[in-house]
Amino acid sequence: MRTKEIAEFGDFQTPYELAQRIAHLLRALHVSPAAVVEPSCGIGNFLKASIDTFESEVKYFGFDVNPQHVRAARALLASKNGVVCEIWREDFFEKDWKSFFGLLPDNVLVIGNPPWVTNSALGCLGSENLPEKNNFQRHLGFAAKTGKANFDISEWLLIRLLESLNRKKACIAMLCKTATARKVLTHAWKNSLDVSGSSLHLIDANKYFRASVDACLFVTRTGTGRMDTTAQTFGDLDFNRVLYRFGWIDGELVADLDTYESLKDIEGLEYRKWRSGVKHDAVDVMEFTSDGEFYINGLGERRKLEPAYIYPLLKSSDLANGRLVPRRFVLVTQRRVSDDTSVIKQRAPRTWQYLLDHAQRLDRRKSIIYEKRPRFSVFGVGDYTFAPWKVAISGLYSNMSFEVIGNLAGKPTVVDDTCYFIPCQSQGESVFFAALLNSEIARRFIRALAFFDAKRPINIDLLKRIDLRKLAERLHLGDEARLYLESAVFEHGAQKVLVFDKKGRFRHP
Repeated sequence: MRTKEIAEFGDFQTPYELAQRIAHLLRALHVSPAAVVEPSCGIGNFLKASIDTFESEVKYFGFDVNPQHVRAARALLASKNGVVCEIWREDFFEKDWKSFFGLLPDNVLVIGNPPWVTNSALGCLGSENLPEKNNFQRHLGFAAKTGKANFDISEWLLIRLLESLNRKKACIAMLCKTATARKVLTHAWKNSLDVSGSSLHLIDANKYFRASVDACLFVTRTGTGRMDTTAQTFGDLDFNRVLYRFGWIDGELVADLDTYESLKDIEGLEYRKWRSGVKHDAVDVMEFTSDGEFYINGLGERRKLEPAYIYPLLKSSDLANGRLVPRRFVLVTQRRVSDDTSVIKQRAPRTWQYLLDHAQRLDRRKSIIYEKRPRFSVFGVGDYTFAPWKVAISGLYSNMSFEVIGNLAGKPTVVDDTCYFIPCQSQGESVFFAALLNSEIARRFIRALAFFDAKRPINIDLLKRIDLRKLAERLHLGDEARLYLESAVFEHGAQKVLVFDKKGRFRHP
């Protein structure tokens, strides 16, 4: 029962020792609350630490959806005579927080440890402990349908709290994943919420919660009358050791502001469109090793399949470890996402029968991207997928190695959807771009933008900020770069590329 409770509610109860350290840190920060609110109070350790730290005249409020927690918190705080402390069973997602905060005086401290679990994980559990489903992050198109639409419940909670406290004098101090804190701040900065004095203080989540995640105490203030779009990350629950400053600069998130300032001249236009690899969501069925004329899938089945739809495959771990001779293969059912897959029946009957044999597995792929698509569709395919040469990088690893990928036995090598690449027409072109991207200047620039504690530190949004022309000129290779940048066959046929800046002005490569 306890394991299910942790899974469903993200229920990592905060030890009193940690809650007390946090309360003392806030007092050192000159936080002097008139009211302390814990929106998901659990068994009450944060409320107890706050009562033990701040003035007795402060009013304390705790809320939790779990009735057992409410009873435990009331029992824990029953001995605090003379202290106004109200603890109620309420669902965070249904409470009108803006109205509630409106009834409180200024200088509210909102403190706690919201659930460390994602909405998709709760959906898989069949949990009802979820916010109303909507695209609150305002992702567009494909991003709204896939991984970017997944979020920590704590992210949803924190954003709702910031919006409810906007322009009211308050301090938020919450334990959460470091990636969650950054997403919350990014939302605030993008939407001009009046947050300032923001900081992240790293904690040892394994020590306190036996959880292997990068976690922090997230502190920010509202209602100060100014918006500060930067934040500092500290190595502990103090202000002694600044690790880095990050922030929102010119409409983009920057991981290391100091390094970025020295290299921002190579940020600019996406002269070559970055692509992600093939997505199929069925590794055991769609990926193979080979044994002579047989292909062996992840279920251990040996099948003879026509080579027409089978391509050599490299995955993130291959790129990150320099294993560039493919050992695996993937079944790619389309060249474009709109292609009719039924033609496989005539062109490759054994492959079609294999797909039919595994139709139950393929038809129940949950991602919305497969809805209203031809049966057995894949995603992340286009002419670029079958380019003879590519410069590719893993999105999952921090070693940032851009690799040149060519053909195997006359067939183009493809990468999976955890990798990113630019398609190239020739080996010389791919070697040139790889050399640019592996240069020390490019690596430092990427490290200024990437958060390496994120699940996927390298992504398309980051890569497209690298201006290949500016980078080449910085490396005194501008003339050679222009020869390659004039053409992008896999995007525009044989035409020369027309590139425009953010103001709509044409810029020739």
